[in-house]
Amino acid sequence: MTATTPAFSALAHGWCALSLLHGRIEAHLERVLGTDHGLSPREYSLLDVLSRQHDGDGGHLQMKQVAHAVVLSQSATTRLVTRLEDRGLLSRYLCPTDRRGIYTDVTEAGRELLEAARPAHDAALRAALAQAAQDPRLEPLVRVLQPSSAPVAATV
Repeated sequence: MTATTPAFSALAHGWCALSLLHGRIEAHLERVLGTDHGLSPREYSLLDVLSRQHDGDGGHLQMKQVAHAVVLSQSATTRLVTRLEDRGLLSRYLCPTDRRGIYTDVTEAGRELLEAARPAHDAALRAALAQAAQDPRLEPLVRVLQPSSAPVAATV
């Protein structure tokens, strides 16, 4: 397949649209979460992922699982965890059954911040998607992202 074939061109256009949509959403979340709660979208995502862990066997995520969930390298995830730990939002501790393993958990302050930020995050996400739905290049992607019971509002 060459770069001039229609299938490649459609694929490339789709990828560009997806990248554009992601960038717009990320920028909007960055503004809202940063201004209102002092969090980046990655920090919010990390707190959210870690808050969903549970105690007991298999209840805690390994750092590589966390990295995969927040779409970062393991080293970038470790730096992010360290920043949030320094702010008192996360804590680390040794695995009780394997002293080589280190778990990360959300502190009470982290849970409070996450719960305070969640409505702003969700509203910002809805607003960014509603705005993107107005762009004919992005509307099909926005439509796919919407749960069938929650259509995107036409106005922002």
